[in-house]
Amino acid sequence: MDRTILHFDLDTFFVSVERKNNPLLNGKPVLVGGVGDRGVVAACSYETRGYGVHSGMPMKMARNLCPEAVVIRGEAGVYSKESKNVTEIIRESVPVFEKASIDEFYADLSGMDKFFNCQLMASELRQRIKRETGLPISYGLSVNKLVSKVATGEAKPDNEKRIIQGEEKAFLAPMPVQKIPMVGDKTSQLLYNLGIKYVKTIQDMPMEMMGKVLGKNGIVLWNKANGRDDSPIIPFHERKSISNERTFGKDTGDVHRMREMIRAMAENLAYQLRTGNKLTSCISVKIRYSDFNTFSRQLKIPYTSADHILIPQVERLFDQLYNRRMMVRLVGVNFSDLVTGNYQINLFDDSEERLNLYQAMDYIRNRYGTDKRGNSILSWGTTLGIPNIASMGNPFNGEPPIIPAHRNA
Repeated sequence: MDRTILHFDLDTFFVSVERKNNPLLNGKPVLVGGVGDRGVVAACSYETRGYGVHSGMPMKMARNLCPEAVVIRGEAGVYSKESKNVTEIIRESVPVFEKASIDEFYADLSGMDKFFNCQLMASELRQRIKRETGLPISYGLSVNKLVSKVATGEAKPDNEKRIIQGEEKAFLAPMPVQKIPMVGDKTSQLLYNLGIKYVKTIQDMPMEMMGKVLGKNGIVLWNKANGRDDSPIIPFHERKSISNERTFGKDTGDVHRMREMIRAMAENLAYQLRTGNKLTSCISVKIRYSDFNTFSRQLKIPYTSADHILIPQVERLFDQLYNRRMMVRLVGVNFSDLVTGNYQINLFDDSEERLNLYQAMDYIRNRYGTDKRGNSILSWGTTLGIPNIASMGNPFNGEPPIIPAHRNA
């Protein structure tokens, strides 16, 4: 059966949410991301693109290129709520869908043309999302995820594009090679050095030649350039680990501050485990020094999700790891080897009172732990002045991890 894959992408999502909440930003150049010197642009409005600004750029550089831009730190809780609203509308409207990121969705409409006009259905769904959420959104429709995603990029802003079956190669041919998903700066530079600037050049090359140049990735790239992609819709993303990390605004040697930071991360991650009925048996701590050398250390432990077990172990790993007496740029905590289960009382070390305390704390956080904008107000991280260090949602709901607009400390 021929496939029909729909790809939705919310246009400049973080910026659009900020404009929805503050219409005075409409028509103005807007940057969302870290506001410090080490901040990164998470999203930028179309008004800034003419200055050479793009997402992932250092905020300091973006502000130099576009001094009149309004810079907003951004709040993960707000974006998560808006994303959830869009997700629920799509969930109600299509048989199978995949949430690829906070602002990107795929839906499998294969076979539905027998009953509906898929393009008309996609257009009506797009209009419903715009009407009910107030957010601009674009879509691409084709026979696979790759071509649909590229089509969405060509349709933006706030538009739609369908690629009829059989026209995939012709659609991709005139595009620069970096338009193909998976082609980053390094790969595109390598292709440029070989005289390959456009997708058509790859299409005209033998597949074996691409394999010799780039190995297995060359074969994958050749297939993508020819519009071939059989990757399936993934309705549920299984989380194999959860992590949290923060970059300090300025390199720090304050050991007390760093220990508090990793304690806050461990506390929040333990809460996430309990929210998702998960246990971990492997914890690791990461440190990046001011010279960008990065070190990590991990420890295997009995399965648990308890703060009083995980936090001391994380602090111990940090004490073992921080031994260079240099300024630190970044710290992080990771829990992996996850399994489904609930924390069991240790007959020798625990008590019923301790278990009841965890249940009461989690109940309070679930019911009262966020403000109106969706940010945590009951966590160790909040006491450090970093409300977004805590995630109040369930990270094991099958959706991909949501990356906040700002992850600096």
